[in-house]
Order: sequence, then structure tokens, then C-alpha cells
Amino acid sequence: MLVSILITTAVVSELAALEESCERVVGALYEALTAGDVETVHHLLAPDLEWWFHGPPSHQHLMRLLTGSSSPSSSSDDPFRFNPVSLVAFGSTVLVEGCEERRSVAWVHAWVVTDGIITQVREYFNTSVTVTRLSNTHAPSTSTAAPPCTCVWQSKVCESMGKSVPGLLLALQ
Repeated sequence: MLVSILITTAVVSELAALEESCERVVGALYEALTAGDVETVHHLLAPDLEWWFHGPPSHQHLMRLLTGSSSPSSSSDDPFRFNPVSLVAFGSTVLVEGCEERRSVAWVHAWVVTDGIITQVREYFNTSVTVTRLSNTHAPSTSTAAPPCTCVWQSKVCESMGKSVPGLLLALQ
């Protein structure tokens, strides 16, 4: 029993350290984006960053910012500002939510950090996002029952803006 408790404690501590590290990486990315620090952004992102976008094409502000077609310090074209309201990690996935009130736009980013480098982003604009964790993923393959899902996070900014938006479910293992 004591060995089981010690192993569980070690696993929980390791997970907490991973989540804290991933949160620091993603937090540093937003700081670098705000400061226009291109060198830091390049160090934090994998060169083959996997990107998934849900929203109107006109809202691909992050892509334009990361590819250099717009900049945070550009005053002539009224740049979009990513100001995080919340940042939370679940393993190597970091969820960041924010809004740009003057444009009446809410956003959620789901970043995946691997070995201190951001390798994946899922970007949602004016979309309510619910994140679930799949449980019992090691069930026998002959089972026809779906594994139970536990809701671990839900976006809130869209609700506070009083907008009716589509909802999506993001499942983590």
C-alpha cells in the first residue's frame, strides 16, 4: 500500500512539473508575440508546427502574426492583440483563452508542447470549447461501450460576451 501511494505521489508530482513547464513555454510565447520578439517566437515553435483552425478565414490573426504578414507593433493596420484571460495545462496540452473586446471576438488556443517546443496548435474563434479527458482508454478492444468522458475545462469568454456561438468538444487522452 505504501509503495502504491509513493508511486502515485511521484506520478502526480511529475505531471505537475510537466504542466508547469508547458505553461511557462506557452506564456513566454504570448509575451514574445506582444513584444514583437520574433527570435524568441522562432525558438519556442517547431519549424513544422501543426496548425488546425476553426473560424472565419478573416480571423486567422495568429497565422498572419506568426508568418510575418502582420505585426503586433504595426500601427497602420490595427493589429489583432492576443491578450490571454486564462491559461491552464492538462499534461502537455495548454489551453489559453482570451478576447479582443473592441472586435467582439473570443478565441481559444490549444497548444501541445513537446520537449519544451510548441509542436501543435488548435485555434478556435468565436467558438465555445469543452475539453474532456477520456477515461479507461486501456479497455479491451472487444468492448462496444464508449469510454467515459470527464469534462475538465470549458471556455467562458464567449458566454461573457453575450454571443451565441457554435460549440466543439476537444478530447484528451
